[in-house]
Amino acid sequence: MATGAPRTTVLDVRGLHWATSEPILEKALTSRPGVLDARASAIAQTVTVTYDDELTSDAELAAWITECGYHCSGRSVPDHICPPTPEPTPGEEHHHAHQHAPAPVDHAHEHAPRDAQEVMGHGGHHGGGSMQDMVRDMRNRFLVALAFSIPITLWSPIGRELIGFGVPAPFGLRDDVFALILSLPVIFYSAWIFVDGAYRALRARTLDMMVLVAVAIGTGWLYSLGITLTGGGEVFYEAATVLASFVLLGHWFEMRARGGANEAVRTLLELAPPRAVVIRDGVELEVPTADVVVGDLLLVRPGAKVPVDGVVAEGESEIDESMVTGESMPVAKRPGDEVIGASINVSGTLRVTASKVGEDTALAQIVAMVQEAQNSKAPGQRLADRAAFWLVLVALVAGSLTFAVWSLSGAGVPTALLYAITVVVITCPDALGLATPTAVMVGTGLGARRGVLFKNATALETSARIDTVVMDKTGTLTKGEPEVTDVVVNGMAEADLLALVAAVERESEHPLARAIVDRAAALGVSVPNASGFRNIAGHGASATVDGHRVLVGSPRLMAREDIPLGDLASSHEALAAAGRTAVLAAVDGRVAGVIAVADAPRETSAAAVQALHELGVEVVMLTGDNDATARRIADELGIDTVISEVLPGDKAAKVAELQAAGRRVAMVGDGVNDAPALATADIGVAIGAGTDVAISTADVVLMRSDPLDVPVALRIGRGTLRKMRQNLGWAVGYNALALPVAAGALQPSLGISLSPEIAALTMSGSSVIVAVNAILLKRLRLPAPVPAAGADDRRQVVTASRG
Repeated sequence: MATGAPRTTVLDVRGLHWATSEPILEKALTSRPGVLDARASAIAQTVTVTYDDELTSDAELAAWITECGYHCSGRSVPDHICPPTPEPTPGEEHHHAHQHAPAPVDHAHEHAPRDAQEVMGHGGHHGGGSMQDMVRDMRNRFLVALAFSIPITLWSPIGRELIGFGVPAPFGLRDDVFALILSLPVIFYSAWIFVDGAYRALRARTLDMMVLVAVAIGTGWLYSLGITLTGGGEVFYEAATVLASFVLLGHWFEMRARGGANEAVRTLLELAPPRAVVIRDGVELEVPTADVVVGDLLLVRPGAKVPVDGVVAEGESEIDESMVTGESMPVAKRPGDEVIGASINVSGTLRVTASKVGEDTALAQIVAMVQEAQNSKAPGQRLADRAAFWLVLVALVAGSLTFAVWSLSGAGVPTALLYAITVVVITCPDALGLATPTAVMVGTGLGARRGVLFKNATALETSARIDTVVMDKTGTLTKGEPEVTDVVVNGMAEADLLALVAAVERESEHPLARAIVDRAAALGVSVPNASGFRNIAGHGASATVDGHRVLVGSPRLMAREDIPLGDLASSHEALAAAGRTAVLAAVDGRVAGVIAVADAPRETSAAAVQALHELGVEVVMLTGDNDATARRIADELGIDTVISEVLPGDKAAKVAELQAAGRRVAMVGDGVNDAPALATADIGVAIGAGTDVAISTADVVLMRSDPLDVPVALRIGRGTLRKMRQNLGWAVGYNALALPVAAGALQPSLGISLSPEIAALTMSGSSVIVAVNAILLKRLRLPAPVPAAGADDRRQVVTASRG
């Protein structure tokens, strides 16, 4: 029974050669005490494990993985991004165990300290390097198999009869004995991974591709061995060794293709600089990034990468955050602004106080989120996994039946055995196992490069089916910061009016007052000092500016002071009717102008709505604002439907109403009051500059705070689902067509048959086609990012929590 906080860790696993082997590791881990869930990925060479921290640990997980027959080299995030958690001192163990653990809202998405690296003594390994090692190992095994298969084939009946090779076997050996000797390195080195994998699968009481390949190669070789030892009969060592060579060749190419699918995570892992310049006691020291602690003062020179997340203490510069957030334009930074680790300092020198290090940095959390998404199972993949198991069983049964039928027909044991082996080989379900995860990996990586983070494969697949996008107004479609939209003057220049009004408003704390002061500053207006400032609650404010009595406020303030609105009454009414907040200004007892303030749309909101319409998606604005204000924004952006004056607690109910009408809804929001609606929707999309609560509740996080990334997410989802369906269709169709051909059903009538070697090549080719087809998703055309302007470029990017 679970007693501790559920945690999730991503561990690097080497030797997980095929997608059909994933259930073996998952089953082995979930049978252990304390393990709540396990999701393995043969493509990423990682396993995501959710566990009870009171019942097990990273170190025990690593030991169980090794016991299962795989090599665990620790967490998949390098030390300079996520350094090992220090060993707690005596008496601090309980505190340490919970210090980094997030609240158990949804443990499927939580992160945990990864201390396995220290326990196991490995460093710097990650999924990318693990895959490269496996590619190299597979290449070496293939080359050895090829080198020995060539002479085996030459001294075989095929070489003697078809090629006419007449050189006798050396040392006076019989041809079959010489072939047996040459086959030993192929069987006991090159092909031994199949035997080892089959043993693991059978020990776990399951079936996978390793079992099929081991049965096919082992049956042919053992039969030939028996014939050689008894001294008579036809042998086919060449069939077993060439079969092993072709399987290894195909999977060498397949693994290289898989490596391309996992490019996004490798790119992210390489972003963080391995070393940092720290100022301690006034002395500049270059230290490993893993040694940086919270509170350290960092020196970041022009062109250098920011080592960890921090706050600018001194200096001004522009920071290129595109590699982390997807933001295309450099972001201006000055003292007090936050900077993100792995971003690049473009111009000035900065001194930065480290605020988040290790696993708490934005980059480490992004990497972990992407890895968890890639390891998660899409709904279609769960069905494919079950189908792959049964396909292995079908292949074994079909191979046995093929042997029996051909034997009973009088074809002879060698011929019947070759057909049976061909059936077993060609029906390998590896393409079926790869069909969905390769597409998921490319899709999540494509999103990560654009700053669109999918938390799991289900969110990626669900996003493809969205037909209605509900967007919160304030902070999502709009900037969430009031700004001056109109200035109507009466009898004086606009600059003069703004100078007087800004002098009064500079003394106020009201957000609308700040908007007017910012407008004056933007126009370069010189603002004089005010005296005698007086706040008139519910009406406005008054002060004396350069000898003039200035009133700023509502019509009630003007009525209270007996100041008629005159010709400006109609302008005030028109601006108010358009959904703007209209502020009246009077100078020396006469109304001098109207200043309209409103929450302006983001620069990309209209383009986002248009892009969603091009996808056939209906856009709904959901807001607590009055209908006039909501309609103004909706008309400006071209939004279809407006649901206004909604209380925060009712937003989820409005989303549920749309779902009840048969809509598949994505909710986009940024605030605490959006969290219930985000959770209710089919997928929740959090704007990156929103609250941690909104981000933790959502299924998709937009790091750039750009609504244009909503259609980007949907396009990626649709493209990924399309690739999933294409791959599954190919994998299923291939097996359906290949099985009868391999069994020799067309031999009597058309003379068409396949040898085991050709079956191995086509089987491996099928897997390569699936992997390459998924990689083609990278060519998906997405809306071009539109750089934001002004203060919005200096947005604070909040770390994407996985809660």
